[in-house]
Amino acid sequence: MRILLDTHAFLWWIADSTRLSRTAKRQIADEANDILVSAASAWEITTKHRIGKLPEAEELALDVTGSIADQGFEKLAITVEDAERAGRLPGAHRDPFDRVLIAQALARNLTIVSIDQVFDGYGVGRLW
Repeated sequence: MRILLDTHAFLWWIADSTRLSRTAKRQIADEANDILVSAASAWEITTKHRIGKLPEAEELALDVTGSIADQGFEKLAITVEDAERAGRLPGAHRDPFDRVLIAQALARNLTIVSIDQVFDGYGVGRLW
C-alpha cells in the first residue's frame, strides 16, 4: 500500500504518541508499505513552529528532510499540477495544507493516514 501521512500523523509517529491509532501505527511500521511525507507537511510543520503553534516540534522543524530519511519514508514534492488541483477542489475546506494532501492523494491513488474526517468528503482513501 502507498500511504501519505497527514502532518499530525507524521508528528505523532516521530513522537511515538499514543494519539496515533494502532491501525495507523501498524500500517506505518509495515515494511511492505511505501510511506510518503508531503512537502506540504514540511511547510506546515516549519510554519507552525515559527509562529509558535508547534513549540514541541523544534528539533523536527530544524530538519524535516532528515527526519523523513531517518524513518525510511519518501519525500513527496508538490508539483504545479498538485497546486492547480488543490486550488480547484470543491467545498469550503480552507486549510491549504490539507487541500494539497488531498490533491496529491487523488492524483497518485494514495491512502491518507489521518484522524481528520474532512478527507472522506473528497473521495480519498483514509486510514485511521
